[in-house]
This record gives sequence, C-alpha cells and structure tokens, in this order.
Amino acid sequence: MLAIIGGSGLSQLSNLPISRRQVVRTPYGEPSGALIFGAIGDHEVVFLARHGYGHTIPPHEINYRANLWALESVGATDVLAVATVGGIPSELGPGTLVIPDQVIDYTHGRKSTYFDTSEKPVTHIDFTEPYCQPMRARCMKAVMAAGDRCIDGGVYAAVQGPRLESRAEIDRFARDGATMVGMTCMPEAALARELNLCYAALAVVVNYAAGRGGNQHAIAFDEIAAVMERAMERVRHILEHLVEVNDD
Repeated sequence: MLAIIGGSGLSQLSNLPISRRQVVRTPYGEPSGALIFGAIGDHEVVFLARHGYGHTIPPHEINYRANLWALESVGATDVLAVATVGGIPSELGPGTLVIPDQVIDYTHGRKSTYFDTSEKPVTHIDFTEPYCQPMRARCMKAVMAAGDRCIDGGVYAAVQGPRLESRAEIDRFARDGATMVGMTCMPEAALARELNLCYAALAVVVNYAAGRGGNQHAIAFDEIAAVMERAMERVRHILEHLVEVNDD
C-alpha cells in the first residue's frame, strides 16, 4: 500500500475520498494525527499530515518515529513524502518540482533511530542512497504521465528549523553540494530505511533560499503562499498518476 506524507501546503488530499480514519498508538508516542485511508482510482492509499491537520507541529517537534512506525504497522510498503523547500541554484526557482536523490543532515537533537534501547542490538543501515530508487522511478513516470516536469536528482539539506536560514548558511550548504534546503527529510528518510519502507520525496520549491534570486536581503513570504497553492494542485494531479504506476 502507498502512504503519502503531506508537508506544508498539503495537509489534506481533496482528490482522496475518505473511507476511514484510524488513530494508531505506537511504542514511540503519538503520530502527527490520525491516519486517513481512502482510494485514488482503484488504489487504496493512506495519508498523514506531517505537521498535523491544523499545521501546528513545527519541524523539530514532529514525532518522526511514531509517524513512520504507524504507517508501516497498517501495511504501507511505499512512502511518498511531499515537502516544500527553498531552491539554492538559479535553476531551482519557485514552482520547480524536484525528486531528490541525496541528503545532507544538519539537524540535531531529533529522535533519529529505532535502535536506541538496550533491548535491541546496534544495527547499522546502509544509507549510501538515502532514497528508494524504485519509488523515485515511479515518481518520475507519474510526473511525465501527468504532463508535468520535474528535476531528477538533487541534494536536500535538512536543517533544524523552524526559522529560515541566514545567507551565510545557504552559502555553506551550496559549498557542501546542496541544491535545496528543507526541514523534514531527516530523520524521516533514515527511519523509513530502518523499517524497510521504499521511501522517496517530491520536493516543491516555493521560494529561493536566503541570498538567492530575489531574496538577497529578505524572504518574500507574501509570494510563497500563491506559489505553494499552484504547486500543490500539480502535486495532487501527479498523485493520481502515481497510484497507476505504483505496481509497475
């Protein structure tokens, strides 16, 4: 079953007829909200709003362990995470869609593993390729089937939040090789790998990062909402095609 994790701007799926809601209790506390089950076409999917359904949970307070554990416990095998990001190079302007293939983790203090108790042996996961390639390929097919465009590959700089970054920080991320900056990819991607979930992300660029594009001295927040609204309509359309290629 496909699970969709919605980020900022995607706290609900208007094209998902809801069949049921399920509150899941986990050994790691409460998920961000009830799991929403429904069908897109003939395919059952489960949806979870990462920041809560009222968008009240900041990135550093999200219970990532509970979220991924809950999805896996109800039978999810594939996960598409939708996330908003800031673009660093000029080609990643507002409205660009990206399917990242790498991540650099700058977060701190987040519960980032299931293997942190004395009852479980220390386990090392391979994170050479942090995103699941079969799921990335399905996303690319869905984008093309929807008649849309996206950039295949990119390096996601995962930062702590909830504040945005300084110009100097963005300069550092660029030197490190990052092409986009967001706040929720980690530890989400690593936890999915620990649970053997096939996880990929669809990143929506809603603004240029600090010091880039027209944001040389400040982020133009008034422009972000409009970009996000238009982009999320495209994402919903892509999801309608994603379920059709999910079993390819």
